[in-house]
Amino acid sequence: MKIYTKTGDEGLTGLYGGERVRKDSLRVGAYGSVDEANAALGVALTQLQDAELAGVLQRLQHALFDVGADLATPSSRYRANIAPLTEGDVTAMELLIDRFEAELPPLKQFILPGGHPAAAALQLARAVVRRAEREVVALAQHEEVNPQVGIYLNRLSDLLFVLARAVNHRGGTAEVPWQVGGRAVYSSLILPEEKGC
Repeated sequence: MKIYTKTGDEGLTGLYGGERVRKDSLRVGAYGSVDEANAALGVALTQLQDAELAGVLQRLQHALFDVGADLATPSSRYRANIAPLTEGDVTAMELLIDRFEAELPPLKQFILPGGHPAAAALQLARAVVRRAEREVVALAQHEEVNPQVGIYLNRLSDLLFVLARAVNHRGGTAEVPWQVGGRAVYSSLILPEEKGC
């Protein structure tokens, strides 16, 4: 398979089945964000030493390819060739959330993304998945979309949040709680002669 084809040089790309659409279309934006989230999971995997969590992330990467294929295949004629998301996929995601959340201390306030590099990458992936979910909601206002896709992405962002916490918890990395008005720390970093500039 050749990497460059020159078929997209005019700003169009092909959906599964051959339909040509603009690269800035809602559908392409949605599955592009799914691809971006998958790349962030790959970054997280390079930082992980935990075999169990790494196995979960790799399965999620395969699942995100299925999500992208679902979004890239609007034609019912070709949907038999993909593995569309189902309610069972959403249920499995909820079970994973419950399983990993059970090992974590209760969350009593918002926390800052960060900590272990893998946890930070998972938080980035979570934010990208949230964007993909918003793009799917927008797409569904104009075109037919498998309703399970948006639900799955919603649960996936929750799972990624829980997994980021699990990475920090298992590695002994403390979570940093959000301090309301915490931006005020900047004023203490400014030298007296710089204030008022």
